[in-house]
Amino acid sequence: MSSSLSRLLLVAGVTFSTFAVPAVAADVLNRTVGQDLQAAQNALGAHNYKGAMAQVDKAAAVSGRSDYDDYTIAQMRAAIAAQSGDASAAIKAYDVLIASPRTPKATKGQMLMAEATMAYGAKDYATAVAASQRYLKEIGPNPAVETTLIQSYYLQNDFKNAAAAQKKVIDADLKAKKTPPENQLQLLATCQKQLNDEAGLTHTYVLLATYYPKPEYWAQLLHGLVTNDKLPPALQLDVYRIRLAAGNLTKPDECMDMTEMAMQAGLPQVALNLMNSCYAAGILGKDTGAAREARLKAMIVKAVADKKASIDAEAAAAPKAPNGNALITAGYNYVSFGDVDKGVALIDEGLKKGPFDMNVSKLRKAMALKDAGRTKDAIAVFETVEGDNGASDIAQLWILKLKSGQQTAQKAG
Repeated sequence: MSSSLSRLLLVAGVTFSTFAVPAVAADVLNRTVGQDLQAAQNALGAHNYKGAMAQVDKAAAVSGRSDYDDYTIAQMRAAIAAQSGDASAAIKAYDVLIASPRTPKATKGQMLMAEATMAYGAKDYATAVAASQRYLKEIGPNPAVETTLIQSYYLQNDFKNAAAAQKKVIDADLKAKKTPPENQLQLLATCQKQLNDEAGLTHTYVLLATYYPKPEYWAQLLHGLVTNDKLPPALQLDVYRIRLAAGNLTKPDECMDMTEMAMQAGLPQVALNLMNSCYAAGILGKDTGAAREARLKAMIVKAVADKKASIDAEAAAAPKAPNGNALITAGYNYVSFGDVDKGVALIDEGLKKGPFDMNVSKLRKAMALKDAGRTKDAIAVFETVEGDNGASDIAQLWILKLKSGQQTAQKAG
């Protein structure tokens, strides 16, 4: 119990420790009650909790007691119950004290917090919830009490209220420009899983990946993308690329598939860059497939040289194609070769002409800008990607990844 609540009272010729507020001048303790409580204090000092409580009960049986007598008896009962670990008895005594106009608001707050803490420790989660709610309503915000409330909901399997209370705390942190604690976000995600709240869960994992960019959080986000049955074949390369950027792509076969998809898309320099990233990450070049990987890389290096030799002719012919896809591919190749302005202009021409899928093509433009190091411009284009075929989901993950990278760079600077 808080020492700020303890004091010595000299009443009716006896002294005893109690958890009290100062008595007013007119308060006088009944002599018999005072003697019984002194005996209770002595027994408490000897850790004779049963004997101490018996003396309190004896004091409570004295006839003609005043309001002050009953208040002091409740104080002593609370002290004994709290020290003996009898949470139920302590909470009942605190309820008496909290209800009394003698108890100042600050002291009531301490008692309500003690109630919540004791009830939680005794696994009486319903009482812990009630005490926590009352504290927050009557006293105001308190991180420790909020945590007790959330945990008490959670341990009763009341995931709906646990999620709502935890989200309120997290939203307050975000509004105040504070980083939400990782364990709070994890608890919210667990509740949302139990509630099958897929939209809420995705948002929580976005926050986790934003503030704590660990592979496992990205894996959760990417799982929804990989299992999207609406995802067209044209976006499979993009899924691999965001997985690679998030550290979620770890198998040599996946790297090889990704590289071959880039080649099939007519982007040999992109394919080479991706393959080099896989080598740098230690995914390729280390096992029995190293020779096959080396042969593929040699083939891609030649394809890059061939594409550089033919790109001008391809770009000149692209406007004659029935749609804008050839222009977009040619433009991306120019960007990958370092001629960014020319490449972006061709991509824009292709978008204006009309590609087979506008959102997939906007994603291509954003990826080209990202590859060129124009992060701000890339984010702006990613933000225009719409639809429900997966292109928008991939764009949102790239926005998250790139903004997270910007924040890391700012902190490092």
